[in-house]
Amino acid sequence: LPSRLDTMLTNQVLLLLLMLSVLWPSSALPFAPGNIGKLFGMAESDGRILQRSKRGWMWNQFFLLEEYTGNDHQYVGKLHSNMDKGEGNVKYVLTGEGAGNLFLIDEKSGDIHATKRLDREEKAMYTLNAKVLDRNTNAELEADTEFNIKIHDINDNAPKFEKDIYFASVPEMSEVGTSVVTVTATDADDQTYGNSAKLVYSILQGQPYFSVDSENGTIKTALPGMDREVKEHYQVVIQAKDMAGQMGGLSGTTTVSITLSDVNDSPPRFANHSFRVTAAESTDIGGAIGRIKADDPDVGRNAEMEYSIVGGHDIFNIITDQTTQEGVIIIKRALDYESKRDYEFRVEVKNTYLDARFIHGLQFKDYATVKVTVEDVDEPPVFTRNPYIIEVHEDTAAGSFRRYSIDRHTDLERLFNIDSVNGTITTLKALDREMSKWHNISVVATEINNPLQTTRVPVFIKVLDVNDNAPEFAMSYDTFVCENVKAGQLIQTISAVDTDEPLVGHKFVFSMSATNPNFTIDDRQDNTANILTRRGGFSRHEMSVYFLPVVISDNDYPIQSSTSTLISCNSEVLPFSDGLTTGALVAILLCVIILLMIVVLFAALRRQRKKEPLIISKEDVRDNVVSYNDEGGGEEDTQAFDIGTLRNPEVMDANKLRRDIIPEMLFPFRRTSPIKDNADVRDFINGRLQENDADPTAPPYDSLATYAYEGSGSLAESLSSLESAATEGDQEFDYLGNWGPQFKKLAEMYIGKSPDRET
Repeated sequence: LPSRLDTMLTNQVLLLLLMLSVLWPSSALPFAPGNIGKLFGMAESDGRILQRSKRGWMWNQFFLLEEYTGNDHQYVGKLHSNMDKGEGNVKYVLTGEGAGNLFLIDEKSGDIHATKRLDREEKAMYTLNAKVLDRNTNAELEADTEFNIKIHDINDNAPKFEKDIYFASVPEMSEVGTSVVTVTATDADDQTYGNSAKLVYSILQGQPYFSVDSENGTIKTALPGMDREVKEHYQVVIQAKDMAGQMGGLSGTTTVSITLSDVNDSPPRFANHSFRVTAAESTDIGGAIGRIKADDPDVGRNAEMEYSIVGGHDIFNIITDQTTQEGVIIIKRALDYESKRDYEFRVEVKNTYLDARFIHGLQFKDYATVKVTVEDVDEPPVFTRNPYIIEVHEDTAAGSFRRYSIDRHTDLERLFNIDSVNGTITTLKALDREMSKWHNISVVATEINNPLQTTRVPVFIKVLDVNDNAPEFAMSYDTFVCENVKAGQLIQTISAVDTDEPLVGHKFVFSMSATNPNFTIDDRQDNTANILTRRGGFSRHEMSVYFLPVVISDNDYPIQSSTSTLISCNSEVLPFSDGLTTGALVAILLCVIILLMIVVLFAALRRQRKKEPLIISKEDVRDNVVSYNDEGGGEEDTQAFDIGTLRNPEVMDANKLRRDIIPEMLFPFRRTSPIKDNADVRDFINGRLQENDADPTAPPYDSLATYAYEGSGSLAESLSSLESAATEGDQEFDYLGNWGPQFKKLAEMYIGKSPDRET
């Protein structure tokens, strides 16, 4: 074929020609002998088509798809000779690779079949020989001819990577596009035919940190500023897919473990910028008195540090421990507690190795303040002067000396004593600075030979502080924790006090005596501490009181500490907490509504009771029963009311305005009048009824009116004594005893005064 056609096109053309050779007679085909030259465009010579020697075979190559899944034998192709006239006299014989077992040929028709599934990856091409014999004489009609059966590839193999897991590293803070590693996959399918072996790479896991080149599998960084101190290890999953990545292609994956290597991009930093160190004054020169440390998140040589004292120091020096990267403070000159007790200096820390790419804009050094407190050590006494010069008069008598004493009026508690000979003052009792800081005494010196010669001098004794008191809580704390509290919740801030007074001030350290599963303590470094919850889910029913021992230590010498117990009570959750159900809220709301209705109803009743009565004037007592709590002035009292008004109801007809009020009935007892016809009372009531119906000013509601008019035919008549006889002897009051218990008191008053009974 012409060279411009690729191999794939050649194979397809040959396969098509093979199929056509079976369907049409050889003479009708364009590729029959004599026509092949025309088909392939052979050049003509002298205007004539070039002829070649006549051959009987049609093809010398067949094509067969691999992995055939049919139940019958797979058809390969057909051999046909021009000597075969279709009369059955021709016999086709097949020899070569696989002939007879893998490939079978029909002796009469020349059809070739494959008996087994073929795998191109095992063998891509088979070479066979065919010849044509006379069936009757076995004479060779066609010379032995060689041909090939080529196995066509299908996409039956997935891509495979060389390793299941790759390991790679890339420096942190690398620029985007920095190459990390290249992973390669292979496909056993035919790379020269179709897209079965054309691979495309993609990333399944690891975005947005990394990307992969789709053609060659090179993994590159895709995110700027990746910091090893934030995340050091990454797992990246790469996929290789054949069929050029199209749907239906087979794929394989591999895992790439990528580690960010360290660069010096983090400067050293002190966690605390203030350190306290104590040193005994007896420490040898060159001895270490303390260590300080800065933190550098880098590793290796990028984390190596160097310490130094800013401006240097006469007494102290600092060196670097290369193993622990700590700064060791040592003594350059001897310390003296009596001369100076406190020192302070600044320490600088910096990296020994710097990366020029990251020093811009960052200060790769840090500073901290170190305070050194010198501790006193019991040393031998030292003379204040060396030598002493004493002056004595030459005429001083032998054995002359003085006697010393303390004026006990200035030392009532007898705390001190003095040697009468040499004047040495000593203590008789232990002194307590917290009770009294100063003691003022008077020392008297008297001449032995002349007691009248005395002198007095005041002595001021200052009691120096010794750290003999442990710190304690500044106050009594009432601590509560809610049931719905979360872990890490602040529930109390505590502080401490100490009666001692160190020279450098108080510095308390708060801690726990043992690990507590419920609470933790956070020392704030300012003599206070926060009490935090370590967990949530506190339940009042499980435990309502927790005891939290807190250890408080000072920073003086010798160190004093005390353990105080903080009591934490478990308080209930607020009613409207997050855990309240909807049903409970509805029930509470209904209760509130009912309570409001009761309050409103009660207020309405009280308002109705307090309504202003219709009778405004207290002096208008007509048609009403008015009760009094006093007994009145007897018969001579005529100011209470007009008795004539009660007996003559016509007098009240002049006033047409009626004012009603609900009367207070003191005596519900009723007594039926023996008079059957109470015409005057009936007329009185009817008149009042008509007057009320016709009165336009009457109230629009029904009301109950009670009148005191008893009628002119009452058996009791008037109970008043205003119209009684002149003397009590003219009256008989025995009938009052028959009126019932309501008139018992009245009967006792009048019957008891009867003249007949007085005798």
